[in-house]
Amino acid sequence: MSLLEARDLGRVLPGDPPATLVTGANLAIEPGSFTTIVGPSGCGKSSMLYLLGLIDRPTSGAVLLDGEDVGRLDGDARARIRLERFGFVFQFHFLLPEFSALENVMLPMRRLGRLGIAAAEARGRALLADAGLAGKEDKTPDRLSGGERQRVAIARALANDPALILGDEPTGNLDSHNSVRVVETFRALAHDQGRAVVCVTHDLSIAAAADVRISMLDGRVVGVEQGGSRMADPTRP
Repeated sequence: MSLLEARDLGRVLPGDPPATLVTGANLAIEPGSFTTIVGPSGCGKSSMLYLLGLIDRPTSGAVLLDGEDVGRLDGDARARIRLERFGFVFQFHFLLPEFSALENVMLPMRRLGRLGIAAAEARGRALLADAGLAGKEDKTPDRLSGGERQRVAIARALANDPALILGDEPTGNLDSHNSVRVVETFRALAHDQGRAVVCVTHDLSIAAAADVRISMLDGRVVGVEQGGSRMADPTRP
């Protein structure tokens, strides 16, 4: 059984005429895999990600998590699953500017409520250290570089030990060196920690580093390719 599946998944916005964002999509996401979703602008990549991540609700088909249809649950139930099982990384880091790096990472843990303050702080510090940010726990986002802010966002995505990491153009605002670092982090999360990582990207070099590449066009899945190679860092000789 796949960790996450889409079966005949569709999303249509009402209107005159209606707007079809995703239609008839079928795909499966496996644990320990790094998957990218690629395609031209407006093809439905982000809409697909939001359906898979339970941010949006389908108008047809199903989203299965561990074999259970969760896509049509009510808002509170989907929010709880997102908090427990998913981590999200977006193009814009969405860190709270008045909070330190550590406080930002602790936020999901505080919301879930499984850990006390001391345990949440210890986990937050460990996640930031793993991200190469030891010693910068108390810095607010305006005192961090763009690459550092995105690494804080990745640490925050891992706060509640999710099975799935979903990224929407997470390297879109980064230079080449930091893009490589983020992609290698995603590969390690999949291959070394057994998480499923799904990333929407327009960057074909990033897509080439994935284990699975899903191509979309006009709201449809039009191809699934297997592959994956280490992404070269253009800033290194």
